[in-house]
Amino acid sequence: MSTPLADTTNPDLGLLYAVNGLAKHAPAWLDQLISWIGEYGILLGLALLGLVGWLQARRRPDAPVAVAGLLWAPLSVAIAELANLPISAIVDRPRPFVDHPDLEVLVEGKAGTYSFVSDHSAMSMGIAVALFLVNRRLGWIAGGLALLQGFCRMYVGVHYPTDVIGGFALATAVVLLLAPIAMAVLVPLCHAVGRTALAPLVRAEQGGGQGGGRRPGGRRRGAAGPRGTVRADEQPPESDLAA
Repeated sequence: MSTPLADTTNPDLGLLYAVNGLAKHAPAWLDQLISWIGEYGILLGLALLGLVGWLQARRRPDAPVAVAGLLWAPLSVAIAELANLPISAIVDRPRPFVDHPDLEVLVEGKAGTYSFVSDHSAMSMGIAVALFLVNRRLGWIAGGLALLQGFCRMYVGVHYPTDVIGGFALATAVVLLLAPIAMAVLVPLCHAVGRTALAPLVRAEQGGGQGGGRRPGGRRRGAAGPRGTVRADEQPPESDLAA
């Protein structure tokens, strides 16, 4: 027996019908495209953003911290998905098309599974929030993809709006609340890896070798110039999370 949460409020159901109603009037090719984007495309896009973030993080002065923050992204998603298992079972909310068979369902294989919270929404927002802690520009892009993910889940008729919001909230809570603990473990781990043969995974190779090149006249590259620029060996201190 489902809980009273399955009896959605009018705004919840009304918004679902408004978004899903678009699918009934859209051409078949558009429905197929949005279905693929909502199931796989956005997650692939977020994975690509993570790869770009890793390549950029390896070149930062605080590379071990930045890479640790990127590692936290998939780990936080895994934790959020594990946390969703008991939540889904306790809430026991059926998919919207179970109680409302007139919805346009574009994704098969969802019958008999729980609706609250949306796994896809949780995964997307978890990656977006974790990326934002490391690279704000990529984080904003990922956040836009996460919002699009929520729209797609309603468009294909497999989630209520509150399922999407619940997924966003769960992922955000996991990322932010557990980040200090995660970084306390991941940052030393990345520093340790940086001292091994796997160092390129944490820090990009710098041109000129470890000792750095010298400019004519014996000055080391990165030394302070006439206007007092920062020396290469005077890098800013590392923070717990990259800005």
